[in-house]
Amino acid sequence: MGRNNIVGAWGEALAAAYLQKKKYTLLAAGYRSKFGEIDLIVKDKKHIVFVEVKLRKSDKFAKAAEFVDYHKQNRLRATAQMYLAHNPTKLQPRFDVIEIYAPNGIETKDPQIIHLEGAFQ
Repeated sequence: MGRNNIVGAWGEALAAAYLQKKKYTLLAAGYRSKFGEIDLIVKDKKHIVFVEVKLRKSDKFAKAAEFVDYHKQNRLRATAQMYLAHNPTKLQPRFDVIEIYAPNGIETKDPQIIHLEGAFQ
């Protein structure tokens, strides 16, 4: 596993642990379709949530969520539709972004986690 994959997996594990502490249930991690990948799929009592995790050292250049552009959103929507076609639910779908700021990468003691609920439609 390359360094970027290790760091990405670390960020996704942090986000999953954060969401589980917030009483979300993890349904899938790294869900792939021909359209792309959704980092985490979780649920609460009302929503099935498709989560994009963005890990950066800082927000000096741009907020991490800004990297979830229109094209990325379309790929996430298409992948979510594929997931829902195979896993029907009555829960309302929602797209969230979790920004993680870790100035020292995986060595960061207390990375900042920002959960943006309903980040896009």
